[in-house]
Amino acid sequence: MLVWYLRFPTLLLAFLWFLAGSGLAQAPPAPPVPAPTPPTPASAPPAVPPMPLTVMVVDVQALLQNSKAAKMVRGQIEQKRNEYTKEISHQEETLRAERDSLQRQQASMSADALNQKGREFQQKVNDLERNVQGKRQALEKSNGDALSKIQEQMLKIIADIARDRKANLVFQRADLVLFDQSFDVTDEVLQKLDELMPALTVDFAVPTPPPAPPGPAATAAQPAPNAPAKPKKK
Repeated sequence: MLVWYLRFPTLLLAFLWFLAGSGLAQAPPAPPVPAPTPPTPASAPPAVPPMPLTVMVVDVQALLQNSKAAKMVRGQIEQKRNEYTKEISHQEETLRAERDSLQRQQASMSADALNQKGREFQQKVNDLERNVQGKRQALEKSNGDALSKIQEQMLKIIADIARDRKANLVFQRADLVLFDQSFDVTDEVLQKLDELMPALTVDFAVPTPPPAPPGPAATAAQPAPNAPAKPKKK
């Protein structure tokens, strides 16, 4: 429902009309003279009618959840995440077995050898942590790039619908508490989005582990994890 606002004359013009209509602007009774002609509305600048307000509402989150392209992206991201999870789990098991082996050998190793093995093991742990971080960042970038393509196509569709409806204001559904459902064009956008982008292949970024921190690691001089210090010989 559109609300039309009427533009009223200025206060000065209204006041002159009031003077002319009430007789306060008339000349004294003797001698009679014609009353001054009040300014006509035609002398005022022509009033510009306000632009009618046409509103559209779009549920962007629903589109990114229910569109065919978005569902395909989620499936590919989840598959790649499972692959990374299995790979990392295998590396963790390998490190766990190496740690246990190192703990069993500590009694027969010198302090220097034990410290060297401990440094090497800690380096492998640090490398795995950076590897996990690199994979997580690569997944986030791949997912973000794919969703950006969907959003770009979505905005074009919304702009076309707004132009057809002569809408001059578009709201996201998440920003509104209550609105007339006739303003909601989400289903129309979803239908066109599925027609124009029925599928989308994710271009996965190559995981790149972040660089190792400069300087020696804080645990470089420590023995193997959970290994008690070797007693000194008397």
